[in-house]
Amino acid sequence: MAVLFSYFFLGISLAAPIGPINAAQINHGIKNGFFHSWLIGLGSLIAELFFILAVFFGVVHFLETPFMKTFLWSFGAFVLLYTGVESIISSQKVKLSHKREKDSLKKTFFSGFIISISNPLSILFWLGIYGSVLANTIDKYDTTHLFLYGGAILVGLMVWDITMASLSSGFRHFLTVKTLKRISIFTGFTLIGFAIYFAYQAIQLLFQF
Repeated sequence: MAVLFSYFFLGISLAAPIGPINAAQINHGIKNGFFHSWLIGLGSLIAELFFILAVFFGVVHFLETPFMKTFLWSFGAFVLLYTGVESIISSQKVKLSHKREKDSLKKTFFSGFIISISNPLSILFWLGIYGSVLANTIDKYDTTHLFLYGGAILVGLMVWDITMASLSSGFRHFLTVKTLKRISIFTGFTLIGFAIYFAYQAIQLLFQF
């Protein structure tokens, strides 16, 4: 249960840093309401699911070697460290915009999908993060647990999407610049903490060679 919760919390931490998707969710939520904001996150989640499936079916057979596991832990640590530091730095540039025109729900969904799937760093991001998850679980658990932990990450992402949609639409007075900066800083340090853990795993494997 503790392992499952850790992956759930990882999913929340991955979604929480203020970036293009969260910015779009905030703007849609403030201007158009809950469903527009939630559909931005849902579109992004579908894109991320494509990446996760691509990683799973593309590299799962190559993750059993010590070299690949060391590489993935190292790469995952780098991505998390970069994302965490970037989240802390970019927290000083957070702004709220109220100038978005109302779009259809369908267009809003595809907007979130395109924002994520057109990001050139997304596939590298999920290769590092989900690849590290696979490397950690493939030789310890069966396929059911593998999908369970991957699902926990997705649930974490969904919970954050719903939270952002709810805050931006139903609790707009909480969405001050100061609040967003605090969220970005907190999740930045959380991701750095995960990066340290990933790096520790990589070092342990490296000294086993």
